[in-house]
Amino acid sequence: MTDVHPAWLPPEAFRAIGSRRVLVHGDGPLAGTVRDEVARACARFGGSLCDGGEADLVLATSDHLPAHARAVLYGEEAGETGAAPGGDEAFPTGRRDRMTGTPDGDENFLVGRRGGVTVVAGEGAGLLYGLFHVVRLGERAFGADFPAERHRPAMRRRMLDHWDNVDVHPVMGQVERGYAGGSIFWADGGPRGDLDRVRAYGRLLAAAGVNAVAVNNVNVHATEARLLTDRLGDVAALAGALRPYGIRVHLSVTFAAPVVLGGLSTADPLDEDVRAWWAGATARVYEAIPDFGGYLVKADSEGQPGPFAYGRSHADGANLLAGALAPYGGVVHWRAFVYDHRQDWRDRSTDRARAAYDHFAPLDGEFAGNAILQVKHGPIDFQVREPVSPVIAAMPRTRLAVELQVTQEYTGQQRHVCYLAPMWREVLGFEPWGPGGRTVAGVAGELVAVSNAGDDPYWTGHPLAQANLYAFGRLAWDPGLGPAEILDEWIGLTFPDTADRLREPLHAIMDGSWETYERYTAPLGVGFMVRPGHHYGPDVDGYEYTPWGTYHFADRDGVGVDRTRATGTGCTGQYPEPWSEVYESAERCPDELLLFFHHVPYGHVLHSGKTVIQHIYDTHFAGAEEVAELRPVWDGLAGLVDPALHARVRELLDEQLRSAREWRDQINTYFFRKSGVPDAHGRRIH
Repeated sequence: MTDVHPAWLPPEAFRAIGSRRVLVHGDGPLAGTVRDEVARACARFGGSLCDGGEADLVLATSDHLPAHARAVLYGEEAGETGAAPGGDEAFPTGRRDRMTGTPDGDENFLVGRRGGVTVVAGEGAGLLYGLFHVVRLGERAFGADFPAERHRPAMRRRMLDHWDNVDVHPVMGQVERGYAGGSIFWADGGPRGDLDRVRAYGRLLAAAGVNAVAVNNVNVHATEARLLTDRLGDVAALAGALRPYGIRVHLSVTFAAPVVLGGLSTADPLDEDVRAWWAGATARVYEAIPDFGGYLVKADSEGQPGPFAYGRSHADGANLLAGALAPYGGVVHWRAFVYDHRQDWRDRSTDRARAAYDHFAPLDGEFAGNAILQVKHGPIDFQVREPVSPVIAAMPRTRLAVELQVTQEYTGQQRHVCYLAPMWREVLGFEPWGPGGRTVAGVAGELVAVSNAGDDPYWTGHPLAQANLYAFGRLAWDPGLGPAEILDEWIGLTFPDTADRLREPLHAIMDGSWETYERYTAPLGVGFMVRPGHHYGPDVDGYEYTPWGTYHFADRDGVGVDRTRATGTGCTGQYPEPWSEVYESAERCPDELLLFFHHVPYGHVLHSGKTVIQHIYDTHFAGAEEVAELRPVWDGLAGLVDPALHARVRELLDEQLRSAREWRDQINTYFFRKSGVPDAHGRRIH
C-alpha cells in the first residue's frame, strides 16, 4: 500500500534481519506469519531463509528448536541432550487455543545470543512478538552475546476499542470521536472492503503488542446491532484479516439485542427466554469466528439500554452475557462509565465523579469470572488531568480492565502534539494504597484504550500521534517502560535512516507536550472548559449550566469543586488511605488536582508558592510560548523526514499555536474578569 504511511514498520526497520541468514521453524498460522515477514525482509535486503546449519538468527517454537539453538538459550546441557531445562516453565501448557493449537494466552518468548547466533523461541503469538522484538533491537540483536531473556506481557489482554459506526451517524460521523478520517473497517453502511488495510493495521498493532480489537462503537446504533446476527459475516471477514497477527476480534453489542434483534418483549437478564436467546446468538458467533474474543457493553449510560430498566444490577446484566460466552472461553467487557447525564446543575450534591464507584463498588464479588469491569482511568472522562478512579482500588474480587483514550478527544484531537505516554505511565504507576503498595498496573489484569486510527494516510491524522498508539501497546505489554524509552523506540523504527539526527529534536517537541497542553488548557485538575458537542477549543462556561455534570463553580471569590467529606460531595471518601486524607485537605492535596477536590479562593497559595490566580495566568502564558517554540524546531527537520509528512506537521503546529493562544486569552480573561485580580507581571489580559 504505497499510499499509506508505514508508521513504525517501514521496510528499512527490517534491514538487520533481512540482511542475514534466518531459520524459521515451527507449525501453525502464526509461525507462517513470521516466516512470511522474514522472507519479505530477506528478499529486500539480500539475506536468506535457510533450512538449518549456519543461521545468524533462529526463530522457532520450543518443540522445533535445533540443538545448537537450545544451547544458546539453555546452555550446553540442553544442546547435548535435546532437553530444555526450565522449558515447561518458559512455555506453560494449559487449555489450547482453538485456532493455533498452542497454549491459550501463551505469548511469552525467550531471546538470547551466543557464538554468533541469535535465538528466539516462543509458542504461537510469542514467536511473532519475539520477531518484532528483534526488529526493535535492529543491529543490537546481532552484536555482543547476551544471556537468554524471558519476555512476557504484563497484561493478558491489550485491547483497542474502535468507536466506528457502520452507518454514518448524523452527528458523530463514521467514527465517533475520530480525528483521523473514516473507519478502517466500515464505510457508508457496510464493510469497507479493503482487507489489505485491515491486515496492515493488525501488523502494526502486533508489533506494538496489542492482541484484541473491538471493531464497532460502544454506542450501538441500529445497523451496528445487526453485526451480531445477519451481518456477522462482515465481522468474520475482519477476524480473518487480523488473525495472522494474533489479534482477536471483539464486538460491541446492545443490551437490548433480544428485543431489537430477537423479537422478544424483554431483555431482562433473569428471564429464561432472554438467556436462551443470548446462548443461541453466541453459539452462532463462535461457529463463524471460533477465536472470537467476546462482547463489549455500554449499558445504562448516556441513553444506552441496560439492566436498570428491569430493576436488575449491572452484575446481573454482565453475568447474563458472561454465561453465554463461558462455554467458548469468551469474555464480556462491561464498561463502568455509568452516571446521571440529566442532573440539575443547581444541585451540588450530585457528582459525576462519584458515579462509577457508587454504582459498582457495592457489587464487588458478584461478577462472573469471565466478566471484566472496564473502568476509565479517571472518575470523569479522559481529561488532561484527573485523579485515578477510586473504582480501581474498590473491587478486589472483580476482574478489572483500565480504559485509556488514545484518540485525543480532550487533549487536542490529533491537531495538537500531545504525547500521552507520560500521563499513562503516571496512572499505571499510581499506588492506590500509598507508597510501597500495589500499583494500578498491578491491580488491573487488562489495559484497554479507545483507538486513534482511521483511514488517514498517516493512520492517526497527526503523524506524531502515531507515537501514542505505539506507546499504548508497549505500556500494556510492560507498564514499567519509560515514556522517553518508548519514544526512542518509535523514532528508531519510524525513521530508521535519520533517527540519530531526529531523536533530540523530536524529544524536545514531544517529551513535555502533555504538560504543555495542560498549561494552556483547564488548570489544576478542574477539567472540561471545552466547547460542548465537539469538545475542541476553549469555552469556560460551556458545560457550567448543562445536565452533563461537569462544572467548575467559578465565582468572584474562588474556583473548584468541593468533593470533600466535610463540606462537599464526599468523593474523597471513596479513596483508601492515605489518599482519602491527602485529597480531603486543601493543604496536602497535590497542586495539579487541587480544583478537582476543592473550591478555594483565588488567593490560595499552592505548594509552588504561587496563588491560584497567578498560577492560572503564568501557566497559560507559558503554555502558549512553549507551543510557539516548537515550530522552529520542526522547521529545522526539513530534509530529514518525508516532505509531505513535514508539511502535514508544520500545518498542524500552526493550528496548535492558534488554538493555544485562544485558550490562553479566553482562560486568562475569564478569570481576570471573575476575580478582578491583575496579573502580577502586567501582561496583557483582554
